[in-house]
Amino acid sequence: MPRPSSRDRILDALERILVDTGLHAVTLESVAEKAGVSKGGLLYHFPSKEALITGLARRLAEAVEAEFEQAERTDDVVGFFLRTSVPSSEDGAVYWSLLAALRTNDVASEEARRLVMYCFVRWAEILREHIDDPVTAEIVRLVGDGLYLSALAGLPMPDPALLDELRHRLTRDAKAGTSP
Repeated sequence: MPRPSSRDRILDALERILVDTGLHAVTLESVAEKAGVSKGGLLYHFPSKEALITGLARRLAEAVEAEFEQAERTDDVVGFFLRTSVPSSEDGAVYWSLLAALRTNDVASEEARRLVMYCFVRWAEILREHIDDPVTAEIVRLVGDGLYLSALAGLPMPDPALLDELRHRLTRDAKAGTSP
């Protein structure tokens, strides 16, 4: 397996610091040390703390873009959206830390905010494209967003059987409102 690029190692280090100790511990020096690169090497890719956060937001948006493409190829957009709305605990910790960083004006660029906003807005568009009834599309979006934010906050998730029934019911409702 090829070694990750310096850029990826830097973003991986940023994620670890955000998750393990929080935004207050993120400095150019701490990220460079954790990534095993020189400060000059880090500055080549990310000239500021703001650029680091923007880079992480961009990586998140690229990963979600791949999910959009998968969703467009599936017959069950609703089920796919709801399944991907519950991130792994590791991913959830990263996303939670990124969202917290975006709420801090001194390290969050408008580009980073737009990238994260795009992820939420594009999911809503995809759901509306695949579900004719706008109310059902909005219910599905709100349930998915609620699952996502609950997972990020570390709240207990519903029983898996209940989640399966929820996906089944919302998929059925979405198909009932979709023209053949």
